[in-house]
Amino acid sequence: MTAVIFILAAYLLGSVSFAIVVSKLFKLDDPRTYGSQNPGATNVLRTGNKAAAALTLLGDCVKGWIAVAAAVYLNQSLQLGDEVIAGVAFAVFAGHLWPVFFRFQGGKGVATALGVLLGLNPILGLATLATWLIIARAFRYSSLAALAAAVFAPFYYALLFGVRAPLLAVAFMSALLIYRHRTNIANLVSGKESRIGQKKEQPADSSEEHGASNQGG
Repeated sequence: MTAVIFILAAYLLGSVSFAIVVSKLFKLDDPRTYGSQNPGATNVLRTGNKAAAALTLLGDCVKGWIAVAAAVYLNQSLQLGDEVIAGVAFAVFAGHLWPVFFRFQGGKGVATALGVLLGLNPILGLATLATWLIIARAFRYSSLAALAAAVFAPFYYALLFGVRAPLLAVAFMSALLIYRHRTNIANLVSGKESRIGQKKEQPADSSEEHGASNQGG
């Protein structure tokens, strides 16, 4: 029962979409209505409001860290086990992707995944973040950086800790991150992907992008 409570609580915490909450606080458009239509920090940044984007990034990252760090800490006294920690890690990530509070229309999970990795182990999280930063700085594509980080994260975990239950959660998160970026992958190949900091397009263009984004998910 304890395991179920922890995993359910993690999912509910993950379901808090900071992109939507912060946008409402800053009186910005719903991030699901412009740009990539993804409720995440990169899309919020397209409004030009860096503070809102930063708060979105921080909130989505911290919720992933809190859920997993709490499970890791309480494992010492409650003996939850690696399986429960893995369940919590995946649950908070899944909550961000399919939030119960927002009709299961969530983001792609990059910031939340980072929080999860930091919660599992700071070195693991920082190594993955370094991968994201290097690719993002070199190419200015958030999606490309996220894809590279997603590919390397399971390898970093295996290198640091070997084959343990949380590795499966990390691998599933990476697979879902890549899947959620399938439209971005197509845009990268065709040269249509937006660069970091590129502002949202005018309404005449956004309707066209809306159709393309819906097709990609």
